Amino acid sequence: MPTTRSQAALKPGNNHPEDHAPVRKPRQTRRGKKRAPDSESARPPEKRKRDESPKVEKEADQSESEKSDRSYQPQIGTIERGHIYFFYRPKVEHEEAHSIDEVARFHMLLVPRPPEFITYSDDPAKQEDGDEMNVIGEGADAVPAHATQDTPKKHYRLISIGKKQLPEPSSGGGRKATFWATVTAIGDDLMSLEKGLGAKEYETKTKGTRHKAPSRLAGRGAYAIVNNEPRVPSGRTTHLGYHLSHPAELGEPQKALALHMASSFVLQVKNPLAPNSGGQRVGLSPNKRAQYPDWIMNNVFGKGGSKGRESYGLRFAAVETMELLEHEGAELLLIASRAGAKELEISLGEGRGEALREAEENESSGAIGDVLRELAIDSKQFPADPLQGEWM
Repeated sequence: MPTTRSQAALKPGNNHPEDHAPVRKPRQTRRGKKRAPDSESARPPEKRKRDESPKVEKEADQSESEKSDRSYQPQIGTIERGHIYFFYRPKVEHEEAHSIDEVARFHMLLVPRPPEFITYSDDPAKQEDGDEMNVIGEGADAVPAHATQDTPKKHYRLISIGKKQLPEPSSGGGRKATFWATVTAIGDDLMSLEKGLGAKEYETKTKGTRHKAPSRLAGRGAYAIVNNEPRVPSGRTTHLGYHLSHPAELGEPQKALALHMASSFVLQVKNPLAPNSGGQRVGLSPNKRAQYPDWIMNNVFGKGGSKGRESYGLRFAAVETMELLEHEGAELLLIASRAGAKELEISLGEGRGEALREAEENESSGAIGDVLRELAIDSKQFPADPLQGEWM
């Protein structure tokens, strides 16, 4: 069966459409001479086709880019949840750290998980009513599914905190504490993370062999990243809130690192094209910064002047899409917000803070060894004393 009108016209017994087309006479010039064919129509068909193909591909690429720009929508609500872990490493040639002055690096590890309410229980007794509708509680979109153990194949992001502690929320009015952070590692296998956080030895020309002790786990809990729904785009804000399950009570290491049982801070991402302000030499060199695709630079930061006053667009932006944190070299700004379970609820809203509190208090009875098994790391190589509130 013919699928187009042209094919129907070409069937036996039908004349080609061009057989009935009127014959056009050559166009005359003012002096009555025939107009010479233009350069495009004069070229051989093969030549025209070959010359036009790059143009067609370029136009196709442009249309795809424009389509991406037109379909872009910032994410709102809970855009990610998972388990959060805090590590610190003693200074070089220090086997232990007994104060913040002896800490060399402080890391925040994010391991995303799906919401708990969409996962199925392994307990057959809990599946008997599986056909019935389950009521999803308020804030359930912020509670991650239970962490699996001894499964190294997990997606993770390792974020290094600049001042070796989190910004401390202030109860007063004044300017809020602001710290820099950098996404230093992204992967899908915790074995590579274990190597990165483990003990190291390296050679120097002046001091010979140098030794770094393994990192210590100082906190474990659940986190949620939440975007508000502003009335105007400039009011968009991203909060990262967490509630600890371990340790059950804060000790000296946690207090020195500014960890709280529950806390939150505002999270912003720096435009990699934006220069440092005020002549500050803070952050990464341009060649080490995140290389974002055009659709992020255009839609999120407003490259080209669509947002802000500069040609590169906005200097900082909220985490409108999690793709912003999926690039090593992403520079982050952590702005102190609130501490405490009630304050966490204010930051995250819609019952999310309360849901995180309830979930992590239930998990606080879990053994420390099980926490290390969540990360599939060797408990003999990574001291867990700080999870009991003691420096190590």
